[in-house]
Amino acid sequence: QVQLVESGGGLVQAGGSLRLSCAASGRTSSSYDMAWFRQAPGKERESVARIVWTSTYYTDSVKGRFTISRDNVKNTVYLQMNSLKPEDTAVYYCAARSASSSWYPYWGQGTQVTVSS
Repeated sequence: QVQLVESGGGLVQAGGSLRLSCAASGRTSSSYDMAWFRQAPGKERESVARIVWTSTYYTDSVKGRFTISRDNVKNTVYLQMNSLKPEDTAVYYCAARSASSSWYPYWGQGTQVTVSS
């Protein structure tokens, strides 16, 4: 089992920055695929960014503004969010899966990000 705990959400004005953290514990590994998802009110959950070893992937709407990174010593994944927009407002979730899994079985509880205009 893997436990994930997110932190770092909050209220920020448009153009501002936040850094989300996801602390992993349990049977985690540096080989795990780690991802950030978000879900806005009335919308489906969407993938925002993921990191596999040192390779990173982003959804188009956040490219150039968000950066995902990981600290394998601290078992923590980060999402640095810059130039935030009101449409980035959502609950952000951290997720993890092993290399052999086709889906994400492990999820954090979510952290709210609100961007005011």
